Amino acid sequence: KIAPYPCIHGFVFLRLNISSYPVYEHILKLGRERPDAVLLDLGCCFGVDARKAAANGFPAKNIIASDINNELLELGHELFKTTPTSYPGCILPGAVFDPEFLSIAAQPNDVSSAPAIDLSSLKSLNLLHGRISAINATRLFHLFTDDKQLHLARALAGLLSAQPGSVICGYQVGAFEKGMLSVNISGSVHEPFAHSPKTWSSLWDGEVFEKGSVKVETELVEAVIHDVQFLMMGWSVVRL
Repeated sequence: KIAPYPCIHGFVFLRLNISSYPVYEHILKLGRERPDAVLLDLGCCFGVDARKAAANGFPAKNIIASDINNELLELGHELFKTTPTSYPGCILPGAVFDPEFLSIAAQPNDVSSAPAIDLSSLKSLNLLHGRISAINATRLFHLFTDDKQLHLARALAGLLSAQPGSVICGYQVGAFEKGMLSVNISGSVHEPFAHSPKTWSSLWDGEVFEKGSVKVETELVEAVIHDVQFLMMGWSVVRL
């Protein structure tokens, strides 16, 4: 009732996702070597991937777990038996299409390190334009229409640090041909909008970012959710 999505119904958000991505070790390296690197886990439900990155060495105080539903974020503490004191990661509720929370901003071109910011008092992602080193958007984009996916991509691009190696990554429903899908899962019809590897790559490299300024990698894999077979697309966008 709180979040009527197949990923919630199937307990998919209890799975570790980010650690299976080819760019994961690179993200951990950013946390070790880049001063005040920030990791954003967006649309994260309980924040499982944020916790995994913290357990593997990314400084927890520099990790933001963000979701539209604060109740799900708070349940993360119950799930992991932690408190805000024992786990210092930032829990930030907010809606990605609310401009007061996340607006589209000009992409930064200053590659110098930004001054550290205290994430514990953060109320909006807009304070972090150009400051985030890594963004994880797992099972998020396919919830939205084509136009909204482009809007969100541009908003995330404005958050990303201009420093080479800064990365956005994710995993979502994909397709051989871009378009709306219609699938029946446990009696409910869902209509995710899916990109193909080609259209997803061209969206980031040439439409969101200047052509040739990022490296985009995609991979389509087969997955079964509630006895329904999907094509899922893993991807990453790395600043050059």
